[in-house]
Amino acid sequence: MNNKFTKFNISDEILKSIEGLGYKTPSKVQEKVIPEILMNKDIIVKSQTGSGKTAAFGIPLCEKVDWNENIPQILILTPTRELAVQVSEDITNIGRFKRIKAVSVFGKEPISEQERKLRQKTHVVVGTPGRIIDHLDRGTLSVDKIRYFVIDEADEMLNMGFIGQVEGIIRRLPKKKVTMLFSATIPEEIKVLCDKYMNKPIDISIKNQEITNENIEHSLYYIDYEEKIEKLNDILIIEKPETAVIFAKTKDNVDTVFQWLKSKGYSVNKIHGGMLQNERLSIMDRFRAGDFRILVSTDLASRGIDVKGITHVINYDLPVEKEAYVHRIGRTGRAGEKGKAISFCVKGKDKLLNEIEEFIGFEIPVYNLPDKKVIEKEREEGIKTLKSKPKVKEQRSKDINSNITKIYLNGGKKKKIRPGDIVGAICKIEGIKSEDIGIIDVQDSVSYVDILNGKGKRVIEELKNITIKGKIIKAEKAKK
Repeated sequence: MNNKFTKFNISDEILKSIEGLGYKTPSKVQEKVIPEILMNKDIIVKSQTGSGKTAAFGIPLCEKVDWNENIPQILILTPTRELAVQVSEDITNIGRFKRIKAVSVFGKEPISEQERKLRQKTHVVVGTPGRIIDHLDRGTLSVDKIRYFVIDEADEMLNMGFIGQVEGIIRRLPKKKVTMLFSATIPEEIKVLCDKYMNKPIDISIKNQEITNENIEHSLYYIDYEEKIEKLNDILIIEKPETAVIFAKTKDNVDTVFQWLKSKGYSVNKIHGGMLQNERLSIMDRFRAGDFRILVSTDLASRGIDVKGITHVINYDLPVEKEAYVHRIGRTGRAGEKGKAISFCVKGKDKLLNEIEEFIGFEIPVYNLPDKKVIEKEREEGIKTLKSKPKVKEQRSKDINSNITKIYLNGGKKKKIRPGDIVGAICKIEGIKSEDIGIIDVQDSVSYVDILNGKGKRVIEELKNITIKGKIIKAEKAKK
């Protein structure tokens, strides 16, 4: 296997997963973080979004999971629902062939469904602080066996006022555990938290310049406020982005930009905190699938925008918090890919810009806006591009899932069916071993089971002739 992750001495199941996910060479943060977690060291990691940090903790944590343990061993805190869902999906994909079960829990979703999932074998729980506390208070989340604890995007936790909740959760966890904190910045309040609860942590810092200077081309345009949206249109026509995220500072600005671009017939959508959670998650799934080219977003809603191949980030409004600039541009130039970060600054409003440049350690190159002749020359092709769907499709986990079939069974807990019963029945099929069976989800009236290694069609056929718990169970390829 020509994969540089082999040097970390991780198992074949994890290597097989990350190979399918396209991981070939560790990023800088992965290079430094993975060995420390494998050695059970507490770590504080300063690294921007897009540096590969989820895999940096996800790979070694999946390696450390004891599959036979039924209650959670790993707890990961994220500041937003979208990020919780994304991290949970990443952990599931990395741990696919080890059959690692990750559950995400967050607010504004029925807690009963989360409770059902947590009652089953669960290795990893990913959630927002408020909902984790809800489950702890209700006794529906056991943390007695938590051995690894991750605080992801800690500076965002601080900005959103969650640090008190995070500290309350830490006090309820076992004292003997490995703690990992990841943050684009390390404010004083975060340092105090680390000093109080971490055991001789190792500091790992991936400088912003190590990423932004290499992979991201920065540009700045000074504009008059009244011309802002027209100049955005000019830039889009010239740049013809394959996929772009446009950041605005308020949901009203997001709505305004979205409606204006939509009126032009462009391939565009939006997310902001005023939208229903299910709608936001659905839009993100469509963005990953390449259903539209441009996403307009606020900073808050952007947490969890983990989409491969974003070519442009456009700061229609400069962020109020200088740290947010690093988070924003981290959406492009990921994992060695090239990207562009384009920012608008209203003339005479340099204060935020100066703070950002001081924070990132360099001045953003200033460019003149394209002249009318250039725009007219590019207009027809630019508009045609902007109205079309992107060519780049989200390839995330495509390879790893190509040989996996999710099977639907029309029986569950009401028929006294347990995961072990399903494993037993499937293993009666000639040529099928327990290693071919992935994650099993037994619900009240139905069950779902992942069949690995391209054997799903055979299992569906053979289950027609096999009973489970003495009952004939209908099996078919799951629609979801």
